[in-house]
Amino acid sequence: MPNERLKDALQASGMTPESLADELEVDAKTVRRWISTGRTPYPRHRSAIAAMLDEAEEYLWPNIDTAERQARVSESEVIRTYPRRFQVPSELWRRLFDNATERIGILVYSGLFLPEHDPHLIEALQRKAEAGTKITVLLGDPDCEAVAVRGREEGIGDALAAKIRNVLAFYEKLRGTEGIFVGFHTSTLYNSIYRYDDEMLVNTHVYGFPAAHAPVMHLRRLAGGTLFNSYADSFDRVWTASRDAWTGDHGKVRP
Repeated sequence: MPNERLKDALQASGMTPESLADELEVDAKTVRRWISTGRTPYPRHRSAIAAMLDEAEEYLWPNIDTAERQARVSESEVIRTYPRRFQVPSELWRRLFDNATERIGILVYSGLFLPEHDPHLIEALQRKAEAGTKITVLLGDPDCEAVAVRGREEGIGDALAAKIRNVLAFYEKLRGTEGIFVGFHTSTLYNSIYRYDDEMLVNTHVYGFPAAHAPVMHLRRLAGGTLFNSYADSFDRVWTASRDAWTGDHGKVRP
């Protein structure tokens, strides 16, 4: 079926199949096929054509596969990657935290570096909660098998469980604070997740390496993307199955 929209847009712009082919450095026969048979160009060509004709890709090719569009948007959700967590600038951690107004979510095994690196973190979380930000901190249950396995894989044995108990001592000050949930999970984590409203840092877990030496992706949610939402859904599934770190309550004890 001919692509009449592409044909009309070419005519309106004063371009011909030959001139468009020259701009794209493709054969003119290829451009004619795009018009006469409705064949869809490669993504890089679609983007260039849409820009030259000042039209939206979705208008020129309304039948572009939805999954392909989602994949392209999802790629744009990755702002930057860092080879190691310790290479994430402290200014970025601070900006994400300061700008969050609706939700802060921390999903880790221990995450001891957070209160160790910021001695004012606990007070800052309290202020955030008082201002209406919902805080969720999910730590590995120090007595669960997933923590024991991760400790062995990192080569630190029971030290991981000890780190969780140490970090819980910091969060003890938040106990009973409205809008803050500190819980234990027993999940196998493939990533640590640090969510701040519609941005997050995803720290991948690599066998045999501590999280500080594993890569981090900085993501920002975009309409139509799926990458951010995939990790957000993962966070929420662990959250649903978690229990209060002090009372052991499950279920609806959520901020």
